[in-house]
Amino acid sequence: MVEITIRKRPRTEAVITQRKFFKKTARGKVVKVLRERYLRDDVACGIQGCRECSTEIPEPLPFSGSSEHQLYPNGHYLLPDTNVFLAQMDLIESSLFTPPIILLQTVIEEVRHRSLPLYNRLKALTKSEDKSIWIFYNEYRSETAIVREENEIPNDRNDRGIRVATAWYNTHISLTRPPIRGQKQTPHPTVVLMTEDAANREKAEKSGVTSSSVRKYVEGMKDANLLLDLLAADGSQEIEPTKAASGRQALYPDYLPISTLLAGVKAGELHQGHFNANQYNYLEGSVPVPAFDKPILLVGRENMNRAVQGDIVVVEVFPEKEWKAPADEVVDQEATLKNDDAEDSGEEGDENGEEVSVKESRVLSGSSSQKPPSERQPTGRVVGVVKRNWRAYVCHIDNTSLTSTLTTSLSTQTVFATPVSRLLPRIRLRTRQAPILLNQKILVTIDRWDATSRYPEGHFVRALGRVESKEAEQESLLLEFEVPYRPFGKAILDCLPPEGDQWVVPPKGEFDVQNIWREREDLRDVIVCSIDPPGCQDIDDALHAKLLPNGNIEAGVHIADVSHFVLPDNPMDSEAAARGTTVYLVDNRIDMLPSLLGTNLCSLRPFVERLAFSSIWELTPDAEIVSVRFTKSVIKSKAAFTYEEAQIRKDDPNLQDDLTNSIRLLNSLAIKLKAKRMAAGALNLASPEVKIHLDSAESSDPIDVEQKELRETNSLVEEFMLLANISVAKKIEESFPQTAVLRRHLPPPKTNFEKLQDILRKTKGLSLDVSSSGALAASLDICVDANEPAFNTLVRIMATRCMLSAEYFSSGSVAKNTFGHYGLASKIYTHFTSPIRRYADVLVHRQLSAAIGFTPLHATLHSKSHVERVLDVVNRRHRMAQMAGRASVEFYVGLALKARGEQAKVRGEADVKEEAFVIRTFRNGVGVFVSKLGIEGLVTFKRDTQFDAENYTITVPGAKKDVKISVFDKVIVRIEVEKDKNTQRGKVKMTLVEPVDSSAL
Repeated sequence: MVEITIRKRPRTEAVITQRKFFKKTARGKVVKVLRERYLRDDVACGIQGCRECSTEIPEPLPFSGSSEHQLYPNGHYLLPDTNVFLAQMDLIESSLFTPPIILLQTVIEEVRHRSLPLYNRLKALTKSEDKSIWIFYNEYRSETAIVREENEIPNDRNDRGIRVATAWYNTHISLTRPPIRGQKQTPHPTVVLMTEDAANREKAEKSGVTSSSVRKYVEGMKDANLLLDLLAADGSQEIEPTKAASGRQALYPDYLPISTLLAGVKAGELHQGHFNANQYNYLEGSVPVPAFDKPILLVGRENMNRAVQGDIVVVEVFPEKEWKAPADEVVDQEATLKNDDAEDSGEEGDENGEEVSVKESRVLSGSSSQKPPSERQPTGRVVGVVKRNWRAYVCHIDNTSLTSTLTTSLSTQTVFATPVSRLLPRIRLRTRQAPILLNQKILVTIDRWDATSRYPEGHFVRALGRVESKEAEQESLLLEFEVPYRPFGKAILDCLPPEGDQWVVPPKGEFDVQNIWREREDLRDVIVCSIDPPGCQDIDDALHAKLLPNGNIEAGVHIADVSHFVLPDNPMDSEAAARGTTVYLVDNRIDMLPSLLGTNLCSLRPFVERLAFSSIWELTPDAEIVSVRFTKSVIKSKAAFTYEEAQIRKDDPNLQDDLTNSIRLLNSLAIKLKAKRMAAGALNLASPEVKIHLDSAESSDPIDVEQKELRETNSLVEEFMLLANISVAKKIEESFPQTAVLRRHLPPPKTNFEKLQDILRKTKGLSLDVSSSGALAASLDICVDANEPAFNTLVRIMATRCMLSAEYFSSGSVAKNTFGHYGLASKIYTHFTSPIRRYADVLVHRQLSAAIGFTPLHATLHSKSHVERVLDVVNRRHRMAQMAGRASVEFYVGLALKARGEQAKVRGEADVKEEAFVIRTFRNGVGVFVSKLGIEGLVTFKRDTQFDAENYTITVPGAKKDVKISVFDKVIVRIEVEKDKNTQRGKVKMTLVEPVDSSAL
């Protein structure tokens, strides 16, 4: 019998082996947490060939470290502290920064505690193949584990732990490499503690530990000139302040302490919300808050107080007598600030700065003096920032801010980086590469915005490529809208079926080893077809319809069974949840799932057996639902049509086959379903959709652009997708009332429509009833102009912009009377029909599968808090994907217009001219909408005009007499694509041709 020895740990060791701390629960209760840690002496150092540690280590650190640094010719390893990762992640991630790094477990934990996004970047970095990083579990090695001393704060304890670990490594290396008799002793590599804390460096030096600041270390590297640009502006206490940052007075008021902000918000004296910049006027912003129907208006730099688009800010509202209305003038940041000096701006006695201040004061002084009191809205100022939305922004170097444009110049210059987005301020940065970076798109991160600086300060991250090159433009677009576009990693691809594209639905019976046919309905003989846009590869829905013996109709919607392949809580599921949606650009698609699934195994291709999730109804000929059932199934689509092909087939009287009759049957039902929706108050809104004609699939050069044509078959598919989504929503909410994944569209506040109602009343004598969705739908139907057929579509587009965005939510998180979808006039709604491209649909499939008893519901979908967290990400990704898609169309429309203009010049024709509608009037210009191209433009006038804000008109001098232009007027505009003098980027420029030529204005 084996003898077992039981050893009890002495009480004296408890101090080292136990960690005791207190934490506050969500309900405010304080609990004591006691954690036991088991100390060992075999935690590996990670260095290759170490005689004391395990030799079977995957990807160890090199035996001699790195000898490429000037200060450490005998080799070294780098051991950074927490703040280095928090402040200098762009540097650490750079492909030029390659020293072997020892990453302490305590550092990882602290980074995770301080910033989850940075923790995720750090985690990805540890798996990167071009980095040499070893994670050392210092809290579990007996020589490096430390105990918090009396009166020692957590930060000091962590710093001491990092110094102890660095000292141990140096000792460990010397002990494991003893001198060998008769051989010359080679110097050992050094472990260097990298920290920005001067006090920590001083303590390290006293205890014999080699340490360095980030800047000092980078200055000794081979590519120092390039790497120094990556340093965060506030990353080193050794950085000398620029002239602009020293010896000058504050331009902005200081923020209130966070405790004061939170107490003020709780008491209702202050208000919290997201800051939204004004794209037409950089001196205005707004913050929507629940306490007011209209957003709180922020006027002027001082009142916006360093807020950046998307920041969560706290606002103090002024007394009502100080409330203002938004300005009517287009105020362009580049034009107003063009003479400002990046080095001197904001310094006392700076003439340019004073000139800018005078200009801005002049704009603000007359901004709302003529506005009626009804247009005024709550006005206030930012008194604090709860959470910054700073990230890497796509920018261009402002060539007017350079002091030297010589490409050989390596001197540090302070320059302006102008973001692509008009919603962002210019960013001041210091770089040695300014001349090289001209005419390039670059990434810049904001590091700080001092009260004494007119502009935020940031640092260069990397160059994306030449301005106007399609590759750089596409990558910058993805980065601007935070679209994850990295390739799928090995862990994700390992979740795919091992058979790859050879995977097939197994035959029934003994060959079905995975039991795929269990409780699946065999619908392979049903006449199913799909109808999609041209070139669609990720076909996630198919339909069928047939007459029943009782005179009713069976109709089915069959959706790709993605949840069979994407299992809960595995790497592929986590990645899909993080991506949230597939992003469609004009010539590219960023998939949510690997292409093997999205365009192959899950795609309901014709003549191939595929797994599906089917929703099957029995309907009367009047489209009344008799019954509905849901089942997992196997289908075999008989055809994949485009909308145009399906339309032609439906309309051809010579075709009487089963497939064509199925399409006709579906269409007849769809017409009745739509009529019922409209009668219930559903809105028929509009958004500008255009089709870009590309030269070829290889070049993807746009050659022309036109409006998309919507056919009857578009509506056919839409109606059955809506029917499926509503039916599924009812089922999952009934089964899982606390965690059902639903989608809602809240009714818009009536104040959102006030301006549109006023414009229609004053310019066209029309009224818009917004008391309900039905009333709005009815009044939109009568907003017509007999002389202008496109007028009604324009009004619908403008009404769409007054709406709130639809959002996903968990059914247990909101009141049941807020479940409704305003636009669809449905009491309940979800998304079930596109699981290949939307993660919310994958969750709905899992819930429906559990609701019909096919599979048990995964534990995460029983957790309301988990569902809420996931849907927050999905909602954000969905919004960003929509904006990225629109921006892609806008960019390609610009390229197509440029191509069209060049072709016109070759043929000796005039410039490109198009009809447009005036949708907004300003004191110094008009906003126009070109419906044929689906784009908006701004026509500005430099000469004096007469502006009537109350009647939305502007009077401009014509050749013979003054011309009055009003909102909804049809005009003709000349469209050109010109290079922006500053950014060198192609920009669509519009000028009026009729009723007046604005080129002379």
